[in-house]
Parts: sequence; structure tokens; C-alpha cells
Amino acid sequence: MKILFHVATEAGAQLLLPLALACRRGGHAFGVFFTHDGVRGLLDERLQSALGGAARAVVCEESWHRFCPDSPCPVELGSQTVNSALMGEAQRVVSL
Repeated sequence: MKILFHVATEAGAQLLLPLALACRRGGHAFGVFFTHDGVRGLLDERLQSALGGAARAVVCEESWHRFCPDSPCPVELGSQTVNSALMGEAQRVVSL
């Protein structure tokens, strides 16, 4: 995977939408890991749609249950171990 977006804040999640769309337009393989209150970004249906082109989109299961307990998760539930593996696979990491 060329780029991993590491989303740890709600404001960072707002920045992800145009970046994910740009990756899709450019044909760049990207992945996303959401943690802490960055998971709230997944409540945006436009962002969910943009992540359809992601090689992998994972959310920290603990953070999801903490910040969005009553919502179904639209991406893969994972752990910080998955986060570490994704970082190891990525050529570049962008922290939001």
C-alpha cells in the first residue's frame, strides 16, 4: 500500500475525504486506520463512500465502542496490532 492515513481526531477525519478522493483519482493504493475520536468521521456517508476505493479501512474496535456505541461500524473492526501491521506495510504514513 502506498499511503496509510492514520486518523486520530475528528477534525482529521474531515480532512480525509478530499485526500481519499484524490488517491482514488490518481490510482494510488491507500489504507486508513481510525482511532480515538477520529472514528466519528465514519458517521459521514460521503467519507464511507470514498473509502470504497481503499485497500483496507480499519477502525480501532475499542474506540468505536467508546465514541459510537449505538452505530453499526461501516468498516473492518480491528486493534492497535492491526494498526501496527498497516504502518509496516505502507510506504508513507499521513497522520491526521
